[in-house]
Amino acid sequence: EREMLKEMLVVVALSVIATTSAFASDEARAAAREVIELKDGSTVYIFKDGKMAMEDKYGRATRMKKETVMEAKDGRKIIMHGDEVMRLDSLLRHGNGS
Repeated sequence: EREMLKEMLVVVALSVIATTSAFASDEARAAAREVIELKDGSTVYIFKDGKMAMEDKYGRATRMKKETVMEAKDGRKIIMHGDEVMRLDSLLRHGNGS
């Protein structure tokens, strides 16, 4: 019985983590004009003012040097303009209840 309870708690904990990550991503996506998935698993958010931010494949806002060329999953090349890492970090954290 104890082992079964432990397994159920792990499943519940993982479900909560997955759900809060989805909410965080939804909040950031809602604030963006466009969201582009990159080949390396990261995501670029282009905000309504044209500035951009990047989320790494682990769901963290990450710094990207200005004018860096990135490749989208569809093969498009995107050039980084305006590193809005703090803006994205705030959106990702807000969705997590942090």
